[in-house]
Amino acid sequence: MIKRDILEEIKQHLTQKEMTFIVGPRQSGKTTLMMLLKNDLEKNGKKSLFLNLDIETDRQYFVSQENLLRKIRLEIGDEGFVFLDEIQRKENAGVFLKGIYDMNFAYKFIVSGSGSVELKEQIHESLAGRKRIFELHTLSFSEFVNFRTDYRYENKILDFLKTEKIKSRAFLEEYMNFGGYPRVVLEIKEADKLKIIAEIYQSYVERDIFNLLGIQKEEAFTKLVKILASQIGNLINISELSNTVGVARKTIEQYIWYLEKTFVVARITPFYENIRKEITKSPKIYFTDLGMRNYAIGEFGKADSSRDAGFLFENFILLMFREIVKDQNTKIQFWRTKDASEVDFIITAGKKTTPLEVKFSEISNVSLTRPFKNFIDKYNPDQAFVINLNLNKTLIYSGHQISFLPFYEILNLTI
Repeated sequence: MIKRDILEEIKQHLTQKEMTFIVGPRQSGKTTLMMLLKNDLEKNGKKSLFLNLDIETDRQYFVSQENLLRKIRLEIGDEGFVFLDEIQRKENAGVFLKGIYDMNFAYKFIVSGSGSVELKEQIHESLAGRKRIFELHTLSFSEFVNFRTDYRYENKILDFLKTEKIKSRAFLEEYMNFGGYPRVVLEIKEADKLKIIAEIYQSYVERDIFNLLGIQKEEAFTKLVKILASQIGNLINISELSNTVGVARKTIEQYIWYLEKTFVVARITPFYENIRKEITKSPKIYFTDLGMRNYAIGEFGKADSSRDAGFLFENFILLMFREIVKDQNTKIQFWRTKDASEVDFIITAGKKTTPLEVKFSEISNVSLTRPFKNFIDKYNPDQAFVINLNLNKTLIYSGHQISFLPFYEILNLTI
């Protein structure tokens, strides 16, 4: 069993009346997590019911609110915990759940959905003030390492990564190649991992994109995914993508929006203060799971040795930073000027900015790129980081402390 860091946080929310909403990509482990919660409740003498809209025999109970309530009363009486899995399958799910919630029964609802609640805007609008959203992504690097080391270093993972540097590098390469989908991680043989990621990808395309969202142009959509996967870390030109894929700009924008809301890609926007001098529109696209990205372009299992390995490492670092700032009012952006000066990532929290440079290399000497210096001179950040494979060292540039850190030290950072 793979332990998920979010489990305890969700357990604590089970005492709250508002609905517990678990969202995330297909096959990220939502159903498994819900079953763990259900089993834990039942061990403590609580009554619970689990219904899954992916199961045909369960769908009959969602024909009407009364049908569902009748089923709940039959199974658990007048109070208890109700788990509703894959709620995106229910048409007008937001209005449906709002009506039941507002009847004020003594039921606690734990609901899951593949994709953001914004996918079906009526869910987002109807349940305002009645839900708390928890995002369950594929395994983070720390969750992956803890599982691969049988949880021997669960409370001292950073010490392990610092001490066992050969193993740390091996885990990095494995994670960069295969990603963090739980079923992929659980498989031992590479051929089996490939079968699983292919199944996940096809299931996502067929069940979420075409059936759920009604996209008809399968070839155009999958072609776009491949192009985006081949261009991680690069500026995205919508007009160019439109010409290459052969569909309208508006369609490209819609497809990218769908990819974001189903947690396949993350869009990173530019940081700027001077609109005239700094580029303002073109975003960058990264993938939320490296295995999915690699599969999309035929590099599953061999991506860390490809010519794009530097961009893949950059994507990996983005995922690590997203994990440490997820509960903060923080944005991760990038900086690029019209003269092509660029800094990989800028973390913004209010008026505070923190620049990050990413280097997929082992380095022995500290040095700063000209764009990095330009950003520091212009914006006067409190701290700045150069993330690399091995070097842990600090230098002072123009009165600013610049920290060179191995990738695993991100786990110990406070931004």
